[in-house]
Amino acid sequence: MRRRVASVMAAAAGGYAGLQWLGRTYGATRAERRRELPGDRLCTHPHIGTTHAVTIDAPPEHVWPWLVQMGWGRGQWYTARWVDRLLFPANGPSADSLVPELQQLAVGDRILDGPPEAHTAFVVEQLAPRRHLVLRSTEHLPPGWAERYRAAVNWSWAFVLEPVGGGRTRFLLRTRVRLRPWWVAAVYWAVIVPADFVMSRQMLRGVRARAEATTTADLARLGGGRSSTGGRAELTTPVQPPASTIPT
Repeated sequence: MRRRVASVMAAAAGGYAGLQWLGRTYGATRAERRRELPGDRLCTHPHIGTTHAVTIDAPPEHVWPWLVQMGWGRGQWYTARWVDRLLFPANGPSADSLVPELQQLAVGDRILDGPPEAHTAFVVEQLAPRRHLVLRSTEHLPPGWAERYRAAVNWSWAFVLEPVGGGRTRFLLRTRVRLRPWWVAAVYWAVIVPADFVMSRQMLRGVRARAEATTTADLARLGGGRSSTGGRAELTTPVQPPASTIPT
């Protein structure tokens, strides 16, 4: 009996270790994981750092519009419905088509990651059309933790597109998170990293499938909505908390 319990515990520990590794590295090469990417300096000395990647058989201009319209209440995050129901039950289905009205995005815009009352939004920090989009959050904490435990989070999320020849694109996805106090960092590290394997893997595949199916006619239908420098009124409330609340 003891041997069986020990074997089960060893298998569970091995599986969890595997999820930790995949949650930090899925799809990315060693060189990609070690490179500096846009947004890295927004979160220095992170407690959590993940880099994922996939090659898309389409040029960056076919990928970019899908990134611009991401967000809760917008195009969502391109994950499968079972992932949404398991990890993000408040999320609706992801868009399968490009929406001209969602193609306006500017630095400073807020992108919701859940219902407004959840207070989990990202702010657009950097935006270079067809090259990279960098989001940042200081809101992703359970309700009341900031006041009760003086918890704080600094979360950067980078989406990077690099042409690799032959009309293809290397899509890199990087997360960097720093938290306080230490036990909050430990909880997030234990939970977020394995979950990021599921989330990021699904997102990479979702974006790839949509971008590879995108045609020049689809892009033409975006018309004037293709610009990513305007900004939507409902997304333009800036978030700039006092610097002392952001762990670096």
